[in-house]
Amino acid sequence: MPKPLISLVTLVFFVGAVVAGANKQIRAQAPSAPYPVAAPLSQYLIPEKASEIELARSAAPASISDGAEVLVLTKDGYVTALKGGNGFVCLVERAWAKSTDDPEFWNPKVSAPHCLNAQAAKTYLPIVLMKTKLVLAGKSKMEIAQALKAAMDKQELPALEPNAMCYMMSRQQYLSDDDMHWHPHMMWYVPGDAAKSWGANLPNVPTMAGYVPEDRMTVFLVKVDHWSDGTPANH
Repeated sequence: MPKPLISLVTLVFFVGAVVAGANKQIRAQAPSAPYPVAAPLSQYLIPEKASEIELARSAAPASISDGAEVLVLTKDGYVTALKGGNGFVCLVERAWAKSTDDPEFWNPKVSAPHCLNAQAAKTYLPIVLMKTKLVLAGKSKMEIAQALKAAMDKQELPALEPNAMCYMMSRQQYLSDDDMHWHPHMMWYVPGDAAKSWGANLPNVPTMAGYVPEDRMTVFLVKVDHWSDGTPANH
């Protein structure tokens, strides 16, 4: 049987930092949380640009990722490290791509390589980029949630396009402390609460789904049997 939905939602990506300095911290969140405060920016950045490019590309097989645009995280946000030509965009999401109520929102160990198709890059990625901008500006989780709600209410973020999806097939992914490497899988982003329309989460059905109220979308997941490098996955 699939794991409980609350665990699967941690796969949805997915740094706490301040522009003024790498060693400062964003204001503390609830002290009872495992990660109540953002770590220094240096703990979230990958020092070698080439290493982050390689990690981002590992999200999908080379037949896709070799032609994709690649984003890397800097102290000023995500920037294009390599231009692509096939419409895909690969990046390593950090923990703040999760919902703000996720207890690992500030977990500096999270690194989740995604390779988004053109539809997801156009309509899902802006959510991640907006959260990144707010995090780097030193906003609290509450402020981030409020800003996201306001942007959606005002239709300042694009509506999810049909067939928006991504690959998450990296052997190096660290999705959460409980599901470090989990399984290679593919994900689809669908507006609203749509799990029933796919028959997700039912016995013997390979599709899992979780509704993310903050992002107003359902994320569907289907495990695959191998990592992006072609090696078999142990299910």
